[in-house]
Amino acid sequence: MTLLQALILAVVQGITEPFPVSSLGHAVLLPALLHWDLDEHAPMFLPFLTMLHVGTLAALAGVFWKDWMAILTGMMGRHGRHAQMDAIRVFLLLVIATIPAVLVGWLLEHRLRNVFGSPIAVAGFLILNGFLLMATEWLRRQKGQRDHRPISTLAPKDAAIIGIWQCLAFLPGLSRSGATMNGGLLRGLDHETAARFSLLMAQPIVLAATVREAWQMRHMTISHDIMIQCVAGAIVAGITALICSLLMLRFFRNHDGWALTPFGVYCIVAGTFSAAVILL
Repeated sequence: MTLLQALILAVVQGITEPFPVSSLGHAVLLPALLHWDLDEHAPMFLPFLTMLHVGTLAALAGVFWKDWMAILTGMMGRHGRHAQMDAIRVFLLLVIATIPAVLVGWLLEHRLRNVFGSPIAVAGFLILNGFLLMATEWLRRQKGQRDHRPISTLAPKDAAIIGIWQCLAFLPGLSRSGATMNGGLLRGLDHETAARFSLLMAQPIVLAATVREAWQMRHMTISHDIMIQCVAGAIVAGITALICSLLMLRFFRNHDGWALTPFGVYCIVAGTFSAAVILL
């Protein structure tokens, strides 16, 4: 992998991590479309992948540090009894929503990605991701749903259902953030709140993946060139993810009636184009 390829992958990771368009799907499709001779399963790709996750995790933590501080200080009772109960409830909802992905990841992640990780399969799942996003918007309009309920009003059942939606992201091409936003919208959240809950959920998952990847590379000897790629990739991915997370929250706040539709259209077009290029 060249430094230019590393920076391009870092930008794509930073853009697609918060947006509901599948970061993993783009990571599989882009090298195939550009005919890069790149083995993403090679051991030396793991340090780079780990540092990209470090960059995006730092960006998400920077965007949501006030939310985490409110949860932590609220649980400690610094803002009164009512705020303490709300903070404990939000924390428990995040835990409940994370459990399904942890279980599925432990049992099936490698099998799913080995079976469905080919570019043509990813293109198909990306098209499916687009239809799911658009179907969610259609169902929401049919219900006339315009609720603006806070995260703390979700029931444990709601959090569990959103967590089950998150498991779709183990199929490359189906977006983690898109799936969890779909689940949140169908449980009565508005777009901005669903996106906020989705990105709060993402941080424990990304942290766990980063720790696991770091443990797997504990005995590796990393060359100077790969280290430069890793550090540069982390910085670029982090800056890009920070900007895109802020833009996404603002976009969802200002376009609550149809915010997922453009991303659905993009996924369908991108998946169809990718499939055509790969097959032809």
